[in-house]
Amino acid sequence: MRYQIQGEPMPVVICELDNGETMISESGSMSWMTPNVQMQTVGGGLGKMFGRAFSGENMFQNHYTAMGGQGMIAFASSFPGSIRAYQITPDRPIVVQKKAFLASERGVELSVYFQKKLGTGFFGGEGFIMQRLSGYGTAFVEIDGSAMEYELYDGQQMVIDTGYLAMMDATVRMEVQMVKGAKNIIFGGESLFNTIVTGPGRIVLQTMPISKFAGAISGVIPKKD
Repeated sequence: MRYQIQGEPMPVVICELDNGETMISESGSMSWMTPNVQMQTVGGGLGKMFGRAFSGENMFQNHYTAMGGQGMIAFASSFPGSIRAYQITPDRPIVVQKKAFLASERGVELSVYFQKKLGTGFFGGEGFIMQRLSGYGTAFVEIDGSAMEYELYDGQQMVIDTGYLAMMDATVRMEVQMVKGAKNIIFGGESLFNTIVTGPGRIVLQTMPISKFAGAISGVIPKKD
């Protein structure tokens, strides 16, 4: 599989498939394809189906396979931002925010990832349930806005406002801390809670979380009398 990512800030990833190669995506992700690419909708067992539903995705996945020669298929982002390609290996799975998974090669498996600490799930902004991508192959992930990547060494921490964490290596630990100081809470204008991530591993931050964008838009939309 060969690919090109084009068109930011409304990006699309265009994948060139050899005969017999298969791409996997959630329903509604495919934008265009050549006629020889055939689609098959797959559940993959009740456990996997319910896991995908809990992680914010559709219970079913679509498999697209090039038949009778080379084929082409494109997957477009659902929100202005970036598409990032990540090479998934058995020793380096990643964890991403809900609905970040766009498409992948057949060897990548999407499953549910539960935050271990209850407070993290309720207050972290990234949610109690995230997505885990494991297996082997290239996966494409949607990022809201631009993507900023950092490599944290063992024990190094980053303090992140709610909603800005888009992706992390499975080796990164995540927890939530309440903002300290009554004055900061009342007058600071920030979220009540910050997400704390601790290395080792990569983290990817997004510059325009869709929740922040929705809040900004709602503030300027005229209200009906």
